[in-house]
Amino acid sequence: MSIRDLVGRAVIREARPEDDVAVGDLLIEAFTSQYAKKLPDVVYTDERKRELRDVAARRKIATLLVAEVEGEIVGTVALFPPDAPGSEAWLPRAVDLRGLATAVKFHGSGLAQLLLDSAEAMARRWDVDAVCLHVRRGATGVVRMYMARGYLREPSGDLDLPSVYLEAYVMRFKETTH
Repeated sequence: MSIRDLVGRAVIREARPEDDVAVGDLLIEAFTSQYAKKLPDVVYTDERKRELRDVAARRKIATLLVAEVEGEIVGTVALFPPDAPGSEAWLPRAVDLRGLATAVKFHGSGLAQLLLDSAEAMARRWDVDAVCLHVRRGATGVVRMYMARGYLREPSGDLDLPSVYLEAYVMRFKETTH
C-alpha cells in the first residue's frame, strides 16, 4: 500500500493521554530531522526537547490533534484557544496554531494538509476571528505551504526570541475592528 493510500485511511482525532509519548517522539523526530536538513544552524537543546516531549502539559491548555494510521500516531498539531496560557496569538479572539509535525515517511503525502483542515475547522467551530501561527525565519518551504492555504504574513506578530526569530502569519475568518 502506498503512503498516499495510507493517508487516505488516516483518522484525525484529539490526542489522549496514552498518545503523549508517541506525540513527543514524533515532534522531536520531525523537528530535529527536518530543520537539520533545511536549517543546519538550528540546534534543539535538551531543554527544548523536554518542552516538546511535555505533551501532557500542552493538552491541559490546548487541543492536540493527532493523525493515526493503522494504530500509529503519524502526525500532530496543537490549537491554543484565545487567551490560553502560553498562547502566542497576537490578535484578540484568535487561536494559536503550533507544533504541526508529520512522521518523516509521510512528508509530502498530504497528511499535514489533513491536520490543518481539521485544526482550521475546529477554529471555525470555536467562532474565532483568526488563526495565528509562527514560522522560524528561513523555513521557506513551511511558509509556502501556509501561504498556499491562505495565510498572510503579518510582521506585527513576529517574535524575536533569544534563540530564534519567528515570523508571524495569520488566516482571518472575520475582519476585526479591534
